[in-house]
Amino acid sequence: MIPVILSGGTGSRLWPLSREAYPKQFLQLAGDQSLLQKTLSRLPSDGVSAPLIVAGNQHRFILSEQLADIGCEPSAILLEPFGRNTAPAMAMAALQVAATDPEAIMLVLPADHHVSDEQAFRAALARGEAAAEAGSLVLFGVLPTGPDTDYGYIGAELDKSVGEGVLRVTHFTEKPDHATAESLLANGGHFWNSGMVMFRAYRYLDELKTHSPDIYDTCQLAFRHVWQDLEFSRIPAEIFEHCPDDSVDRAVLEKTDSAVVVPMDAGWRDLGSWAAYWESQVQDDKQNVVVGEACLEDSQGCLVHSKDRLVTVLGVNDLVVIDTRDALLVARRHRVQEVKTVVEQLRAGKRPEVEAHREVYRPWGSYDSVDGGHRFQVKRISVKPGEQLSLQKHHHRAEHWIVVSGTAEVTRDDETFLMTENESTYIPIGAVHRLSNPGKIPLELIEVQSGAYLGEDDIERLQDNYGRTPQTGDETATPVSSENV
Repeated sequence: MIPVILSGGTGSRLWPLSREAYPKQFLQLAGDQSLLQKTLSRLPSDGVSAPLIVAGNQHRFILSEQLADIGCEPSAILLEPFGRNTAPAMAMAALQVAATDPEAIMLVLPADHHVSDEQAFRAALARGEAAAEAGSLVLFGVLPTGPDTDYGYIGAELDKSVGEGVLRVTHFTEKPDHATAESLLANGGHFWNSGMVMFRAYRYLDELKTHSPDIYDTCQLAFRHVWQDLEFSRIPAEIFEHCPDDSVDRAVLEKTDSAVVVPMDAGWRDLGSWAAYWESQVQDDKQNVVVGEACLEDSQGCLVHSKDRLVTVLGVNDLVVIDTRDALLVARRHRVQEVKTVVEQLRAGKRPEVEAHREVYRPWGSYDSVDGGHRFQVKRISVKPGEQLSLQKHHHRAEHWIVVSGTAEVTRDDETFLMTENESTYIPIGAVHRLSNPGKIPLELIEVQSGAYLGEDDIERLQDNYGRTPQTGDETATPVSSENV
């Protein structure tokens, strides 16, 4: 069985914690592992091959680092130049798998789910694998705990021909209103659609070719032109942009007569909203969930998430308070589905808080924009051991670097020298320069930029270790496109 992890998407309903440049699947929302890492860690240890990851181009270095943190070596990382929904993503993965073994069974998992009972989860996978071996397209249906309107529903009936512990899919219902959800549960035979599926690679491709030939043909052409970049397999944008945007449910599963469902009761939650996150966490005796620094008085049913400063709430019920360094969300818990609308409003206003956190991650480390004003910016830069920024120069600004901890190797025009704690240097306008960390601990320094123009496009990149293009924005500037990471 080959796990295929879908790690695309931006998780806008979990804003302001989830941002386009660092979405929810990479966040540690429950414990000391990210949702992506937890998804990989809960896989069975036996009978499972190295995973195949489908991810967005702009997240490639975050993905690589998180995989390395848990010692996971994927069979391949497919990079989408932009999202085209789940049907094309699964098609590209199936083509990759089928190139080696068309009969291989693919287990396709979104990277952002919560599962509390891993033993029950693995038992469901075992039942699904038997059905997939027989040629079925297997869905995993969650036993509903109530008439939830955040999920789609799968209708199913008993059919002994599809195998033990497996039901025949009869119909799908998109996210219903509350009355419809109540009616579905009252009638029985309905499950939440988890979005997890399993099938043989060739079976999915055959069904896709029959029911959505435009997606099939475009993905076939794109796969023939996939090219390798470091450890990544890049899907060509000029072909993939013509692929229809469609979910696997609409493109295949609602049309095929080979879909079956495995009922699953494993404490599953799609962490697609702050309300779902609140429900998935351990609550105190007043149904409050607190992550980080918070003081709650005479309050009930609240979620407070704050890692950087103290948040206090008094005399309120059913509130969600999410505090980050540069943005604060306060909302009624029953209205958090509308956060996506707020994000769209912010995006229309070109607010940078939609794209990235104040702390921005790069393949060499990260930086935090501490302060800024007319003709100056101040940033705290962290460089990982053994890493280095690109060799570059700026045409409109100068920089001062002050080492806070660790050791810096500085290249400035024709000289190279070391700096340690409390030492500083000056990078004039136009100087060719590079910052490296030759040590065994992170390098922390303060950078002060000054000049007439501090825009992110004032860079001439001369050499880079990470395959980035020569002029795509500053090493320590907020990204504006996937090529700027």
